[in-house]
Amino acid sequence: MKLNLIGALVLLLFVSCASKKDIFYLQNADTEATGIIDYVDAKIQPNDILKITVETMVPEAALPYNRGSGQAMQAQNIELIQLDGYVVSAVQTIDFPVLGEFSTANLTTHELAERIKNKLISGGHLINPSVVVRLLNAKFSVLGEVNQPGTYNFTEQNITLLQALGYAGDLTINGKRDDILMTRDVDGVRKVTHIDLTSAAFMNSEFYFIKPNDVIVVHPNNPRVKNAGFIGDIGTVLTIASLALSITILLSR
Repeated sequence: MKLNLIGALVLLLFVSCASKKDIFYLQNADTEATGIIDYVDAKIQPNDILKITVETMVPEAALPYNRGSGQAMQAQNIELIQLDGYVVSAVQTIDFPVLGEFSTANLTTHELAERIKNKLISGGHLINPSVVVRLLNAKFSVLGEVNQPGTYNFTEQNITLLQALGYAGDLTINGKRDDILMTRDVDGVRKVTHIDLTSAAFMNSEFYFIKPNDVIVVHPNNPRVKNAGFIGDIGTVLTIASLALSITILLSR
């Protein structure tokens, strides 16, 4: 009985521990991570806030096509800039000064800029204008076993999943690295995928780069689930072991 009890305790400690293969990232990076990076811009979505800037050789000529006061245009506070942005409607349109309604459906920011530029030229509004479209409210959320869960804004055109997790302070030691859940909404369709960070294979997938409004969920690993369920921490394990040994000694007398 004594040997069986000790064996059970040793087994309990063993299954509560995580191995290196459960913790290390990109374990096959040497063979899977090399290759050409495919940069793909995100499509504009409903409720996106766009900053559209039109410039010409004669600045005064472009004034009717730019929204916002000079103070807002020069503001460093992103929230103030967003107030003068173009909010994409639920049917994926914006109302642009002078030119009227533009559809943003299935367009990237670069493609929308080109469409506005062509309309300005073909309509005889401006000569050789420069049009820049930027997304002002790009954000993603990280939940679960990370050091700083929350929603994060970003201004880069492309950031990777690993960079996004870096925003959240990386996974805790209890995060399940081989089954990261990610949800993505594209054109009214929700995609759900599971990503294994211990393998570099995901770096060649469409989920390598984060898209606006992505949600990343890091589940607890098995040791964490076991601890939360009935063990707690190593102090609790030692207490149980001590109590079990004491009972064994008493019963064996």
